[in-house]
Amino acid sequence: MSQISDITLWKSGKRKIDWVEGNMPLLRQIKKDFEAEQPFKGLKVALSVHLEAKTAYLCKVLAAGGAEMYITGSNPLSTQDDVAAALVQDDLNVFAWYNATDEEYKRHITEVVKVGPNIIIDDGGDLVNLIHNEYPELIPNVIGGCEETTTGIIRLIAMNKEGKLKFPMVMVNNADCKYLFDNRYGTGQSVWDGINRTTNLIVAGKNVVVAGYGWCGKGVAMRAKGQNANIIITEIDPIKAMEAVMDGFKVMPMNEAAKIGDIFITVTGCRDVITEADYYNMKNGAICCNAGHFDIEVDVAGLKKIAVEEKLARNNIMGYKLKNNNWVYIIAEGRLVNLAAGDGHPAEIMDMSFAIQALSALHLVKNKGKLKDFIIQVPREVDLEVARRQLVNWNISIDKLTDVQERYLNSWEAH
Repeated sequence: MSQISDITLWKSGKRKIDWVEGNMPLLRQIKKDFEAEQPFKGLKVALSVHLEAKTAYLCKVLAAGGAEMYITGSNPLSTQDDVAAALVQDDLNVFAWYNATDEEYKRHITEVVKVGPNIIIDDGGDLVNLIHNEYPELIPNVIGGCEETTTGIIRLIAMNKEGKLKFPMVMVNNADCKYLFDNRYGTGQSVWDGINRTTNLIVAGKNVVVAGYGWCGKGVAMRAKGQNANIIITEIDPIKAMEAVMDGFKVMPMNEAAKIGDIFITVTGCRDVITEADYYNMKNGAICCNAGHFDIEVDVAGLKKIAVEEKLARNNIMGYKLKNNNWVYIIAEGRLVNLAAGDGHPAEIMDMSFAIQALSALHLVKNKGKLKDFIIQVPREVDLEVARRQLVNWNISIDKLTDVQERYLNSWEAH
């Protein structure tokens, strides 16, 4: 039933999964719980997340809890074929391969939706949008779902505002144990892993333009600062712009930053952040990449239209020559640089994020039919449970409130 590139690659994929399993203690603990309780027995789980080793281990954890897994990737350039093969070797259903065409990508996510899932785990909202728009007859099967990333949450909130969202979705990205660590430390490290390994250029002394100063942008800027770059932030939110200024960074519009930047990284969740006018303003040799979900933050299609020449400058870097004789370089076709040009977030970071995913899916099952709202925040007890377990894994103890302190903090009277 699966549709993958090459089953013979499974041994390489298994090594990758075994490695991350050894570095994901939270998921290992949750797997033991799920094996004993079988909370997903008889349920179909459709999952569309960047298909690499950490995601694969999440799939195995859910399967250990009795789930019948149907898996696809959320980005054609982030799927690792050996990891997909390893999951198929373990009798999970996978529909994905690296560098799928738009048509193939659509077919793969369609195969996952057509099974009639009971739980949806999405990254960017493609599964949720597909089932609502093309397979509405399957919606009654859905208990609910979980959304991994900011872009998907933006889409879900818009759907819900228009009354189009028809089942509960847990906003996993909004959990403290997700955005404070995954978005900031995970994105910060993995984006620069992708840039550094792909370009093999020094960062120190260069002007790095980070578009967007949310938690992901903060992480990217922080890691650039650690490499002694000169950091410029572009923003549309005045409060985030103020944060960037007080964090010690320059803030200016993109049309000004384009003139002085050496490396550009978009982290906005929007589109058309770097466009034709910006390319003409850029220095010869400027490098652009995207760390937002979709490949429309850096307008690569627009760049191709105005280019007079293009070349493969280096593996995973395309060069485009403009009429002014300047070259602009794009990493990984403008797709997610940390996954399309790297291995994604570190295993320990994704351990927390995917622990939130697993426990949020469990929350949906335990509260089947009881959830009245369709936009659901991760329950506070789930966040705290993940944090407590992680501190134990780190061998760190913290203080507890005394009874007197509890009464003090919960009292309105003067003391």
